[in-house]
Amino acid sequence: MTKILIVDDSKFSQKITRSFLDCYLNDVAFDFADDGQAGLKKFAAWHPDYTIVDLLMPKLRGQDMIKQVKLSDPDARVIVLSADVQRHVREEIENLGVLTFVNKPLDDKKAKELCALIGSSSRGQ
Repeated sequence: MTKILIVDDSKFSQKITRSFLDCYLNDVAFDFADDGQAGLKKFAAWHPDYTIVDLLMPKLRGQDMIKQVKLSDPDARVIVLSADVQRHVREEIENLGVLTFVNKPLDDKKAKELCALIGSSSRGQ
């Protein structure tokens, strides 16, 4: 079973992300966090295989959450799903060692690409 943690302050985005991934992945368990602080706690307690993170969130920004996740687990597989498309932000995120950066909104094509990435990475476990 692949465990995916979705960290996004929008319940709507959480639901959309889950429903898209559910279409193309089998044997997946999901958990959710509404901000970066809650995301860190869930990551530490649940040890997901993949963590999908929004950047623009209250309490703890996605960038800061990713930095802390990577400090605790350098091999953590993090995917950024965000509407923040500023070049300097994207460069900062890519330097943190994330698997990929996907621009919101998530659509069918982007979801298929994400699921292909997750599927190929999961087989290597």
